[in-house]
Amino acid sequence: MARRLLIAALAVAMAFVTAMTSAVAETLSWEHVPVPAQVRPQAALNEAVAFGPDRAWAVGADAVGREAPGFPLMLRWNGTAWQRRSLPGVRWQGNLLSIAATSPTAAWSVGRDSAGGARLLRFNGKTWSESRPPSGVVLTKVVAGGGETWLIGSRDGAQVLLRRDGRAWRDVPVPPGSVYGLHIRAADDVWAAGATNSGAAVSHWNGQAWEQTIVDGFPRSAVGSALAVSPTEVWAGGTAGFVGGPPGRPIPPLLVRWDGQKWDRVKVPADFGSIDSLAPTASGGLAWVSVARSLKWAPPGSNPPFVPGPDFLAWNGQSFTEHSEPAVAGEGDSWTLRLAPVPGTSTVWSVGRADGPEGTFAPRVLRFG
Repeated sequence: MARRLLIAALAVAMAFVTAMTSAVAETLSWEHVPVPAQVRPQAALNEAVAFGPDRAWAVGADAVGREAPGFPLMLRWNGTAWQRRSLPGVRWQGNLLSIAATSPTAAWSVGRDSAGGARLLRFNGKTWSESRPPSGVVLTKVVAGGGETWLIGSRDGAQVLLRRDGRAWRDVPVPPGSVYGLHIRAADDVWAAGATNSGAAVSHWNGQAWEQTIVDGFPRSAVGSALAVSPTEVWAGGTAGFVGGPPGRPIPPLLVRWDGQKWDRVKVPADFGSIDSLAPTASGGLAWVSVARSLKWAPPGSNPPFVPGPDFLAWNGQSFTEHSEPAVAGEGDSWTLRLAPVPGTSTVWSVGRADGPEGTFAPRVLRFG
């Protein structure tokens, strides 16, 4: 009897927590957080990583004009405002593409200079400094998780994956096709999101080999983000491709889910756009899905035939709640929405690039919670 009462009490408590979480997501909204005044309007942010309410980093490029090469841009959140951080010894022009960290004192950022050369920066808890990139590799992304740090790039036109073994970068076998994103749970539990000639693909690394599954067989479909909650719950998001059609025809978003036995497509409340990023809850479950350039079909006979769709989708375990990014004076909508959750909290950042005035672009930082 006592055991049944305990189970019933736990069920009620879990239902209450779920209801409260859903209520918070429905009542709060995304807010715009300004970047430092010294950052030029013609700038963009590519990715962010957060360690707590008073510590986060965001990277991108700060340009001097529409066509001129940019300069590496590094911003730090101190709990009150974003501040631009200097990069001693970094004198090249170019772009910081990605940032990841295993701890507040062990962070990496990859970039590319204006000549196309790979750049790799390392943070030791005090300063950022240049580190020698792997020989002959053009870097596109750094990913961290489970105490691991991996790089995505290419060498002589072929894709490569590299893993930090503590002192050096070591090549890891690459699954067929292309890899655009990784979710690392451990050295022997890595999920790769990408594409092959047969369609969107998700691959799992067990420490010895990759097992790949085509999760959407439509030509030119691809997934770029993955989130592994458990061995029986994995999510991946990207776009479902079209073949042919008029130029500029919008592409539907693609969200798929693994239940331990098969992959299923998950319907999202947007007809067109790209799943740009997935963010977990503090306990590791799916919390947010960002949908870049989201559109919905307008009512029949409308001109234009599309209306804006949701920019963010909050998942409560059963369904999505739609959220829109806030309007920013003098700027348009975001082109990219890269999510960075704050560990141990329900707060999440989104960084990217938005339309600026008169055909320019502008950095965009948003926050929920």
